[in-house]
Parts: sequence; structure tokens; C-alpha cells
Amino acid sequence: MSASSSCMSSSPVPESHAWVRTSAHTAFLTVDNPSAMTLEGTNTYVIGDLGESFPPEPGAPKPRAVVVDPGPADQGHAEAIAAAVDVALIVVTHWHQDHVGNVPALHDLTGAPVRAWDRELCIGAGRLQDEEVLKDVSVEISVWHAPGHTADSICLSIFDDGMILTGDTILGRGTTMLGYPDGDLEDYLDTLRVFKDEPGFTVLPAHGPHGEFLEEACERLLDHRLNRIHDLRRRLKASDDDLGPSASSLAEDIYADVPEEARGPAVKTLKAQLAYLMDIGEIAGFTD
Repeated sequence: MSASSSCMSSSPVPESHAWVRTSAHTAFLTVDNPSAMTLEGTNTYVIGDLGESFPPEPGAPKPRAVVVDPGPADQGHAEAIAAAVDVALIVVTHWHQDHVGNVPALHDLTGAPVRAWDRELCIGAGRLQDEEVLKDVSVEISVWHAPGHTADSICLSIFDDGMILTGDTILGRGTTMLGYPDGDLEDYLDTLRVFKDEPGFTVLPAHGPHGEFLEEACERLLDHRLNRIHDLRRRLKASDDDLGPSASSLAEDIYADVPEEARGPAVKTLKAQLAYLMDIGEIAGFTD
């Protein structure tokens, strides 16, 4: 699923949370939910034939679009989306509340069906399939199953624009958490390796600025994850605690400077790393 790139230069999410046009067929609106985990907030994307001027003026015809990740519960945000596009379909990239919390409000406003990898999140339509091509709007949208951050994570690519919506699999800044036990490091590394071999796409993340090339992002994240594993191996060897290391004890050392808000997700990622070492036979197990 390679694509010819139509890369937009990387730019920060504007503080005003206005619509940001990212390509001929994509734009996003950021929810006002900034935090250490969501960065500037959750980016809700619309995909379709958006025309030369988007969003449309009040009273003008609205383009038909697929909405991706409506965000956390926020009625005003749902109304802003419904005011800008005629919603053909709602897609969520994974089950976390900062992505799906607003689904009920947007579904109530528009009646649009909801699709996800997890059938429990779907409304009025079937679950997504790997390599499925969505044809709900004038541009084709390809589905990629991308487990790692969560088991149900998906990404969406628009070949015509050379864009890929990466959800939380690839963020616009920093690295994503692996939500152990749902999130899995081996799955995440496999996902990055698959994407690394797909040249020409530009990343549209669910959090943070857009514009990084997919291949470069994957190389950056693979280096980061493999370096973290190397560091963990070193710490376990130094502590002589490779039979049943304690995740909480390791976390106190590794994440001493991490803000409290991000400590829980960081520990989940550490547990995913320990589970990876256990799966490949380097440690016998670990404790909380």
C-alpha cells in the first residue's frame, strides 16, 4: 500500500483549535482536552472531497465525509463536526475514551454508522477488516490493523493524498504508551516494521503536530523502543533480578522524573517490555 507523497510541512496544532487542512481530502479539528498524554488534544479528522474552501460557510452545502476519532465526550465538538460535514461514517482507531467518548453525541446528531476493529464499538455496521478499502466517500480509504498501543488499534491511509491517519500508533511528538496487557511490544515492533516498508506516506496523528514522513517516524520509534529494551536488559543484569523483577521497583528508578499524570501509562509500557523479555525467554516472569 505504498503511496506517492503529498507531504505538508510539519506544523504545531494551533491554540485556537480551528480546522486545519492537511491535504486535498483531509482536515482535522482538535478537541480542547490537552494533557501530558493527549498533548494539545485529540485530533478529529474528516476525510472526503472537501473542496477548495473548508469548512464551508454557514448555509453552504457540506461535503460528505468520514469522521475519524470524534474525541472525548464534548457536545460542542460534536456539533462543530456536524456543522462542517455531512457525516457518512464514523470510524474510531481504538477503544480509549479520548477517541470514542464523543461517539454517542455525534451518532445522535448525524445517525451515521460507527465502525471499529472491536465489534463492541460498532453501531449499525460491521467491524473493520485488515486491508479493507472503505468506499463511503469519493476517495478510497484503506484500513490497516496496527496492534501494539492497543490490540484493536487501526490506521487509515488515503493513497490519493499520500496520507496515513495513525491514531495513537504514531504520535506527532514523543512516543506512545503500550497499554499492557492489551498493548503488546512485539506487536508494536511488527507494526512499525510493516509501516517502515511503505514509503511515501505522511503521518496524520491523533495527537500532536502532523507532517512527519512515515518511514522516518517508524525508524525513530523503532530505535527508541529497541534502546529502551537494551537499557532494561542492562538494569536487570545490574540488579541481578532477572528471574522475577518487580515492575513497580523498576518504575521508581526509571520514571523518577515522569509527571504523576503520566506515571501509570509509563508503568504499563514498562510491563509490556518485561512481558516481551519473558516471551522471548530472557526472564522467567515479573511481578507488579
